[in-house]
Amino acid sequence: MRPQHSESAHSSEPLDIREVGAPTPDGDPQTSTKRLFLQLHAFDGAPQAEALIEALSASSVESVLYHDLNDPAGVGVLSIATDPADLVSEERRLFGTQPFSELRRKPELTMIGRTYSTGREPDLEDWLLVKPRRNVLNPALRWAVWYPLRRKPEFYLLSKPDQGKILAEHGMMGRTYAEAGYANDIRLACFGLDRHDNEFVIGLVGADLYPLSRLVQDMRKTQQTAKYIDSLGPFFVGHVCWQSPMQID
Repeated sequence: MRPQHSESAHSSEPLDIREVGAPTPDGDPQTSTKRLFLQLHAFDGAPQAEALIEALSASSVESVLYHDLNDPAGVGVLSIATDPADLVSEERRLFGTQPFSELRRKPELTMIGRTYSTGREPDLEDWLLVKPRRNVLNPALRWAVWYPLRRKPEFYLLSKPDQGKILAEHGMMGRTYAEAGYANDIRLACFGLDRHDNEFVIGLVGADLYPLSRLVQDMRKTQQTAKYIDSLGPFFVGHVCWQSPMQID
């Protein structure tokens, strides 16, 4: 007997996995296949940073070097690329040779994520490719807090309108801090990328540390964090000691 094929299978639309922003003022659609991939690696055994800065300066990947607030001999390296293959090849070369090869890597603090859209971004390219770089490579923003999170499965069973209300409350608090000049955020998706099955990586950057800690504290009162977050952290708190020049593809 020949297999039966449903009519819907033949008439289904091609799968579209492009990022989508808000329509332009002229009504034109905004789509993109470009995204940034950001990865954080943490190390111990680096009380001095000069040799690390020299190695990072010679690298082809945009990056930030942090001193680890919670480890007096610890550092973190944030790498940025549009092609994740660049992270694999360059990080293997960089971390496999001195001075990084002499350090002890802390895999529990490894984080990776990709930029993504929500469909409401007025400038999609800026959101996906420029804004995250503008935040993490800004010399005035010397402090950073990075952490992964995973939502409870119940969140995904909510209706889209209910999800939207919960996310809007969370997002409004972040915008309030940003508009006051206290904190800027970098939101990354890490579905299928994180070894611990986290779903998002969040970066908070600012000129001072206290507002970043206060923002995390205030976020605990939102429905998303209080009711629908399954896990949060571990946290990496870094103070910038070097940033590569910002590049735009």
